[in-house]
Amino acid sequence: MTLDAPPTPFSVALRQATWARHEGISQAADPDETTSDETDLLGALLSGDLHLDDYTALHAQQYFVYRLLDEAQEALRDHPVAGRFNFPELGRAAAFEADLALLIGPDWRDRVEPIPATRRYLDRMREVCFDWAGGFIAHHYTRYLGDLSGGQAFRAAANDTYGFADGPGVSFYVFDSIPDATAFKDEYRSRLDSAGFTGDERDRVIAEVLGAYDFNGAVLSELGTRMRRSV
Repeated sequence: MTLDAPPTPFSVALRQATWARHEGISQAADPDETTSDETDLLGALLSGDLHLDDYTALHAQQYFVYRLLDEAQEALRDHPVAGRFNFPELGRAAAFEADLALLIGPDWRDRVEPIPATRRYLDRMREVCFDWAGGFIAHHYTRYLGDLSGGQAFRAAANDTYGFADGPGVSFYVFDSIPDATAFKDEYRSRLDSAGFTGDERDRVIAEVLGAYDFNGAVLSELGTRMRRSV
């Protein structure tokens, strides 16, 4: 008798499906790799060559994405699946307030607007994040687990280059309410595995995560074409 292999946990299937995107980001600072405008911008940040104005522009575009994620999270607060991903300790509103007030000024809300690539990203999020739990989770996962993983390298680079010392300017990457990032990510993945996604729905969520990577990449690429290319 042949026993069927146990199904792959959803968090594992998701990570396997997105590995190529992770690899693209991890190579951003490798001078031997052919770079796009997307990896060029991230590579400049990691190598200490990103002008503060370009770092500020990146931060401002991220603000629009996270503001919309907050709105979707509130709309789905009581949803039996999406509501389980409502982690107050991930909230970034106060961090953006501190960072952009320093980087731009107290009137920063009046001085920032989404670039075309960000508008397309936001349009997609509006389509899927407010009435589809899987869509919300796909975008939430893409942003926050990235922030708690590779995002910490950007935090270190920004501290080294601009002297933020984990204060305003880099608060976005600092999760003081999460003392153990590894344990938190394990819990997050456990909730992914118990979310009940099967078959076509799993594939649909994975496809949305891949799409989120692509939308984010398009934002980075557009910002990369505008880089000053010196600190």
